[in-house]
Formats: sequence, structure tokens, C-alpha cells
Amino acid sequence: MKASVVLRLLAVAFIVSNSAFAAWEVTYLHPSGSTGSVSHGVSAGQQVGFSNSHAGLWAGTAGSWVDLNPAGSTESRAYDVLNGQQAGWAEFNGATHAGFWSGTAGSWVDLNPLGSTDSRAYEIEGGKQVGYSYLGANHAGMWSGTAASWVDLNPSGSVESEARSISGGQQVGLANFGGEDHAGIWSGTAGSWVDLHPAGARRSMASGIAGGQQVGNVSPGLYPHASLWTGTAASWADLNPAGSTVSSAWGVAAGRQVGYARPGSYDHASLWTGTPDSWVDLHSYLTADYGPSSAYAIEVVGDDIWVVGRANNYTTGIQEAILWHNVIPEPSSVLILGSGVLALAGFVRRKR
Repeated sequence: MKASVVLRLLAVAFIVSNSAFAAWEVTYLHPSGSTGSVSHGVSAGQQVGFSNSHAGLWAGTAGSWVDLNPAGSTESRAYDVLNGQQAGWAEFNGATHAGFWSGTAGSWVDLNPLGSTDSRAYEIEGGKQVGYSYLGANHAGMWSGTAASWVDLNPSGSVESEARSISGGQQVGLANFGGEDHAGIWSGTAGSWVDLHPAGARRSMASGIAGGQQVGNVSPGLYPHASLWTGTAASWADLNPAGSTVSSAWGVAAGRQVGYARPGSYDHASLWTGTPDSWVDLHSYLTADYGPSSAYAIEVVGDDIWVVGRANNYTTGIQEAILWHNVIPEPSSVLILGSGVLALAGFVRRKR
């Protein structure tokens, strides 16, 4: 067999091996009869978010929905789930209160600090919750399971701030200095603030942290670009894919980042592995009746990738919670397939 033919066969092998990664499974989590749903977090077979303006919990199917809205609350949201606990907020008498659950509406723990008129929790890890409390302005903060445990993370000189994610003793979010939002990292105290804002950028924010990586967005010009850092402002990497006008990254796990990009007229749920060229359009795996979409969180367990988010259903006009799943192809599969192609080349040569 000619060398060119062998090379073409090897190219086919490469494409086929990569196609295993391309076979994303989509689960539509939207509960029957809901007027709108979104999933913001995923962990250990559970997904959290909201449906009909009530915080809730799924176990991988639309029918598994559990309503977490606490008694007396008019509205609520869940943003994160880990080790059987869920973080978010609930509204009481017009004021939002940060809090967390342990799988049921009755398990609600109110984290709103004394003197705060508004608070929200966005993530939970190791018995700690992060978010913000309103104390004349939004102040980033952290709790350890009770309202009284509140720690104010607002950096010196900051007008206002929010903490959005927590991992390994660090917290990320944003702080406003002189009217300009800056992405940053804390290590448990206001004084530990590290500014991630790239030189020359208009604004920035960080929304996720894991494995030494931080994600969010930076506006180098008029529009935000999905962004990745590794602990310093100088480490900033622009993830905006070619042809996209706007993008943002919301979650990160095991070297993979999720969010959205806008390659055309609307947002597409997206996944990256550290570079703009690695962009995967998760929206393309939805059925044709779905419009704008975004991915908010990712979990990687072994070879399994789980991503949650939302998409707008053009047919019903309703926003719906979405779960994407894939299995990372093993490197050995490429070698096996390549060996098979080479063996086929030898067989064809012998047949001639």
C-alpha cells in the first residue's frame, strides 16, 4: 500500500478516535409543567439550580426534581452542590438570605449575617460557603456553616466585592476599585487579596477555581472574553474562540473550563481545555429547537465529564436546565485503532 494511503488511513483513525469524545449525551432536566429552569451546579450524580423560581435538586433526570424552597420563602436559588449539601439563597419578606441545604427544604440553614439586608451564597466546600452580604455595599465573604461565622473579605480600597467560588482554601470573585471590577483571589482574609486584573483591561471577574486554575472573563475591549489564570495577573490567558464576539467561563475542573461563546447571533454553551483552539461547542448537541445556551459548572470523575447549564427552548419560549455527559477516550484506544489501521495496510499489501 502506498505511504499516502496509509497516512490517510491513520488520519481517519485519528478522527474516529476523537469522535468518541464528540459523542456527548444530553439530558433535559426541565421538570414537567415548569415555567423555567436552570442548573448551576453538579457533583456526585446530583445537579442543583432552580425551577419555577424555587431552588431544587436533581439526580440526573427531569422526574427526580426535589423542591428545596424553604418555608416562608417566596423565591430561592441553589448554585452549588458538594457532599450532599447545596448552597444558594432564599427570599424572605423582600430580602434575599444566603443559606444552604442538606437535600430537603426543611434542612435550610439561614446564613444572613446580623446587620445585612441582603446576602447570597454561591459555592460550598469543606463546611465553608462563599458569596456576599450587603453592608452598605456588597462585601465578599465566607461562612463556616452559621450566620455568626461570617468573615468579611472585602479588600482594602474596594467599593464593593463578591466571592463566587471556593477550592482548596482559596476563594475567587471580584472587587471594585474606582468603578472598575477586578478579578481576584483570597486565602480566607480580606488582606490576602491578590488582584488578577490584566494590565490594560477594562474590567474583569473570576467565577470559578479548581486545581490551581481560575476562570472568568476579561474585557480587553468593549466585550468580555472567557479567561483563564493560574494565580497571577500575568498568567491571564484569553479563551475567546476565533469568530466569537463575546464569551465567558463560569466553571473549571481537571484542566477543563465551561461557559459560553457567541460565534454567531446568540450564546453557545462551551467547553475548553486551556486554549481558544480547544473550544467545543456543546450547543451543537442540543436539538434544533434550542436557542441561546450556557454551561455553568463541570465535574470530572475518572473518565466521565459532567456539565450543567441551560438553554432557551424556541418552541415553548422557556429556559430549560440541561445536563451534558461525555467519557474521555483512553489514550490506548488511539494506539489500538492505529495498530489496526497499520495491520489493515499490511493485509492489503499482502493481498496485492
